[in-house]
Amino acid sequence: MKKIFSLMLVGILISGFLILKGRNTDRKVLKYAYGSNSEVVKKSMAEFGRLLEEKTNGKLVVEYYPDGQLGTEREFIEMVQTGVINFTKVSGSALESFSSIYSIFGLPYLFDSEEHFYRVMDNKDIMDKFYNSTEHLGFVGLTYYDSGQRSFYTKGRPITKPEDLKGMKIRVMQSETAIKMISLMGGSPVPMSNSETYTSLQQGILDGAESNEFAITTARHGEVVQYYSYDEHTRVPDIVVMSKSTLDMLTEEEKKAVYEAAIESTIYQKDKWKDAVAEAQKQMIEEFGVKINTIPDKSRFRELTSSMHDEFKQNEKTKDVYTEIRELGDKK
Repeated sequence: MKKIFSLMLVGILISGFLILKGRNTDRKVLKYAYGSNSEVVKKSMAEFGRLLEEKTNGKLVVEYYPDGQLGTEREFIEMVQTGVINFTKVSGSALESFSSIYSIFGLPYLFDSEEHFYRVMDNKDIMDKFYNSTEHLGFVGLTYYDSGQRSFYTKGRPITKPEDLKGMKIRVMQSETAIKMISLMGGSPVPMSNSETYTSLQQGILDGAESNEFAITTARHGEVVQYYSYDEHTRVPDIVVMSKSTLDMLTEEEKKAVYEAAIESTIYQKDKWKDAVAEAQKQMIEEFGVKINTIPDKSRFRELTSSMHDEFKQNEKTKDVYTEIRELGDKK
């Protein structure tokens, strides 16, 4: 039923866009679809639309289709490719099947700290390599949003060392890098969409998953798991992407406004992110009763996945950007 509804909406979007093009008007309504997100990210995407309308004196207006109304992250990307929608915001891991360079964000312990992550993500020379890598496929990156660290949350027992993952079925994003990481750590990776995770945990199909704190609160996975274990294996950014055909239709002034609004919405999100995470941590404990455990020594997790770093160092497509990212690290 949901699929039929999504297809109907897509049909409406296509016809609505064609009617708009045929009108003698300067006002353009741009479609922005996305999946389930924390409130702070939703507000940041809304801020992008507000800023864009303000910067173009109402000539560019953003219309939102939230909470997976139109499908999954992969489907959003494909709709942006074809121009059915104009914007989406997806995990960087969802982009790796379109451009292999994005797979580097799924590399465990790529970033030494949150500060290292920001130094990389705010570096235009580095990030343009990512954003422009999909131009030939019909879409480009505009900016990023912080999606925090990713750690394990589980039923039955916490994760304190890699050996605890043995025999556990762990949901991962549909990402080859994430699948390999869990396998090397000793778990059994199960790639699936986020929308299926709650039910799979509830029914015992999964023993756990890995994500940020908002999976426990916003997605309410805290209702079906008992432990959140801070191994902080990855920091995968969210990426805002735009249809290249849409971008090409805009005036130079409008293009400038799009990029400015995107970057300013990132600044807005970063300013509110830490407080949102702190509130989610409090909610995890007080509302959901999830037990949080820290893992002071993550060396075993790093050791087991070190071969993945070697692969990225040697790969012709990723070795240069891997070196650039690591050179901005805390441990130079």
